Amino acid sequence: MRNSSREGILARITRVVVDAPKRIIVAAAFFVVAGALYGLPVTGMLSAGGFTDPASPSRQAAEILVDEFDRSPVQLLVTVTADGGVGDPRAAQVAAAVQSVLENSPDVTDVTSRWTAPKAAVPTLTSDDGRTGIIMAGLRGSDAEYADHARALVDQFPPDGDGVEVRVGGALTYAEVDEQSERDLITMELIAIPLSFVALVWVFGGVLAAVLPLLIGVVAILGSLAVLRAVTVFADVSIFALNLTAALGLALAVDYTLLIVSRYRDEIAEGVEPQPALMTAMTTAGRTVVFSALTVALSMSTMVLFPSFFLRSFAYAGVAVVTLAAVAAIVITPAAMTILGPRLDDFNLAKLYRRILHRPVVRPKTPLEKSFWYRVTHYVTRHAVVVSVTLTAVLVLLGAPFLGVKWGFPDDRVLPESASSREVGDLLRNDFGVNPTSTVTVVVPDVSGVTSENMTEYASALSQAPGVAVVSAPTGAFVEGRPAGEPVAPTGITQRSAFLTVQSTVAPSSAASDEQLTALEAVPGPGGRSVLFAGVEQNTRDSVESIMSRLPLVLAVIGVVTLVLLFLVTGSLVLPIKAIVLNVLSLTATFGALVWVFQQGNLGGLGTTVTGTLVANLPVLMFCIAFGLSMDYEVFVLSRIREYWLASDRTQSANIDSVARGLARTGRVVTAAAVLMAVSFAALMTAEVSFMKMVGLGLAIAVLVDAAVVRTLLLPALMKLLGRANWWAPQPLVRLHERIGVNEGGDAARPRGRVEVGGES
Repeated sequence: MRNSSREGILARITRVVVDAPKRIIVAAAFFVVAGALYGLPVTGMLSAGGFTDPASPSRQAAEILVDEFDRSPVQLLVTVTADGGVGDPRAAQVAAAVQSVLENSPDVTDVTSRWTAPKAAVPTLTSDDGRTGIIMAGLRGSDAEYADHARALVDQFPPDGDGVEVRVGGALTYAEVDEQSERDLITMELIAIPLSFVALVWVFGGVLAAVLPLLIGVVAILGSLAVLRAVTVFADVSIFALNLTAALGLALAVDYTLLIVSRYRDEIAEGVEPQPALMTAMTTAGRTVVFSALTVALSMSTMVLFPSFFLRSFAYAGVAVVTLAAVAAIVITPAAMTILGPRLDDFNLAKLYRRILHRPVVRPKTPLEKSFWYRVTHYVTRHAVVVSVTLTAVLVLLGAPFLGVKWGFPDDRVLPESASSREVGDLLRNDFGVNPTSTVTVVVPDVSGVTSENMTEYASALSQAPGVAVVSAPTGAFVEGRPAGEPVAPTGITQRSAFLTVQSTVAPSSAASDEQLTALEAVPGPGGRSVLFAGVEQNTRDSVESIMSRLPLVLAVIGVVTLVLLFLVTGSLVLPIKAIVLNVLSLTATFGALVWVFQQGNLGGLGTTVTGTLVANLPVLMFCIAFGLSMDYEVFVLSRIREYWLASDRTQSANIDSVARGLARTGRVVTAAAVLMAVSFAALMTAEVSFMKMVGLGLAIAVLVDAAVVRTLLLPALMKLLGRANWWAPQPLVRLHERIGVNEGGDAARPRGRVEVGGES
C-alpha cells in the first residue's frame, strides 16, 4: 500500500542517520558555518518599510509626483532649534549648511526650508514658540533605499553647538527602525536563549538533552538567514522578518525535538530496546513533526498572497525556518541521540536534586489511568456541556475589545522617545499648529481640458474641509483654509498632470484625519476629473483595503489546507472542522488583548506609545502564524488519540477513553512545548520597536491559550459531545483515506494489545 511506502521514507532516513551519525553531525556543522557566512550579512540588506500595496491609489499618486514633478512623498524632516529663535543668525547659518547638503545630493528631489520659503508659507514651517524651524527634503528611491539615503545625508549635517540644535526625522525613521531592530534582535537572543535553556533543562530532565533543541534552532535560524539573503536578490524583505526567524526557529526547534525525545522515552519506559524505540519515535512523532511543519509552513505561505512586502517577507522567513527546523529535527535529532545513547540523560538535575534530598533517583511509574492529564480529561468529559459553554463565552468575552479596533499606519512613535525621529515627531505634534506629516497631497493625473478657473474652484472647495489650514500649489500660490480668503489659482501644472498640497491641523491617524480625508474625497475633481490622494491617512486606508480584499482568499486557502491535512491524519471530516472552529475561537482572546493593551492603553500599553490604533498588517500576520502553530499541537494530540481509537472497540465509551489516554500521553509534552514556545515569543516583548512587542505578546498569548484552554479543556469536552461522530466521514472519503491517508506510524506505533476501555466516568 502507499501508506507503507511513505512510512518507509522516515524509517529509511532514520536507518541512514543511525548508520552514520557522526557524518550527519559533521555535515550539520558545515551547514551552520556556511549559513552564518552567507546569511549573517543579510541584516544590512533589509528594509523597515513595506506596509503599503504597490498598486494602491496612494502609491500611484506618489509615482506621478516623482515622474511628473520630481517630488517625493517621503520627506526627510530636519528641525533647527535655536535659543534665540529662528531669526537668530546662528540658526540661519546652520539651516543654510543643512540645505546645502540636501540640495547637492542626487538622492533629494526637492527642498523646502523655513528660511527660504515664500513668506506665506513661513508660519506653517515655524513652531508656535518661534524657536524651531523646519527643513523638508523629498527623497528618491524605494522603501528599501530610504534608510540608506537618509542616514548618508544625516551624517553630513553640522553638529549641535552654539545654542543651535539639529534633529532629524521623517524618512530617518526607516534607518532608525532598521538599527533599533538589529539591537532588539541581539537583546532578544540574549534573553531568550538562557531562559529557554533553563526551561529546557527542566522539561528535558538533563543538560545534554536540553542542548539538542538549541542546536536544532541554530541550524534553522542560520539556514533561514541564508535563504532570506537569497530572496533579497529578487524581492524586498522586511527587517522584522529577522525577529520572527529567531523567535520561531528556536520555538519550533524546541517543539519538534521535544515531540521526538518524549516519544522515544515513552518507548524506553515500555521496555523497548533503544534502536527500535528510536525507530518507533521517528515513524510516529517524526511523522507528526512532518505534518505539523507542513501545516505551519502552508499557513504562513499564504501571506505571499498579500502585495505588501512586509507580509510577504514573513512568508519567506516562515516557510524557510519551519522547513529547516523540521528537516533538522528529523535528521540531526536521531543522529545526536544515537551518538549520545544513554548519555542523553547525563547531568540530569532532577536526579541530582532527588539524591540531595535522599529520595529514590528513579520515581515509581504512575499508571496512565492515575495520571493528572487522564483524570483531568475524565473530569472535563463528565461536565462537557458546562465546560464548553463557559469557556466559549469567556473566550468570546475576551475577544470583545477587537470589535472596536481602529486601524493606523506605523510612524516614528514605534521608536523609543530617545530616537531622533521620535523627538522630531513629538516636536511637530506638540509645538506646531500645522504638522507636515498630516499633509495630504492631491494629484490630478489628467488635466487635459481643465481650466485655471476649474483648479481655483477645486482648491477653494478643498479649503473648506474640516481641519484644513492651507491649500497650496507647487509655485507657492495659496488658498487659505476656513475662513476662506480670496483663492488664488494654482499654476503648478504640467501638460498632463497637476497636484496640490493640503496642510492640516489635525493629528495623523486620528478620527479627525479620517473625517477630513472623507470630506476631501467628497469634493468633485476639477473639471470632473478623477483625483488621487497621498498621505498618512490614505496610506492607512489603502493598507486596510489591500488586506481586506485578499483576506477571504487567504482564509479560504488556510481552511482548505487544514481540512485536507487533518483529514489525511485522522480520516475524519468532523475533526478538521472542529479544529478550525477551536483555533479561531482561541485566537479571539489574542486579538482582544492586542486592542485592550496597545490600542486602549491598558497596562500602560506595556511601555509603548498608545496611538489609539493598531497597524492593520499585524493581526493578519499573527493569525497566519498562530493558526499554523495551533494546528501543530492539533496534529500531535489527535494523532495520539487516533492511535488509541484504532485499537479500541469503537464505542462511545471508547471515544472518551481514547481522548483521555491520548491527552494523558501528550498533555505534559504539549504544555511544556507551549511554555517553551511562549518564552521564545515573549522575548520579542523586549523590543524597542513597539509593534514587535505586539507580535511577541500576541503569539505568546495565542500559544498558551491554545495549549492550556483549547487542547486541555475544550477539545476533550467537544469530543465527548460529538461521540463517535468525531470519526465520521462520507464513504467516498473513507475509501479515499484508505488509499492515501496517514496511519500514524503504522502497526509499530499502535498501543500494544487492545486498549481497556473505561466507562463514561
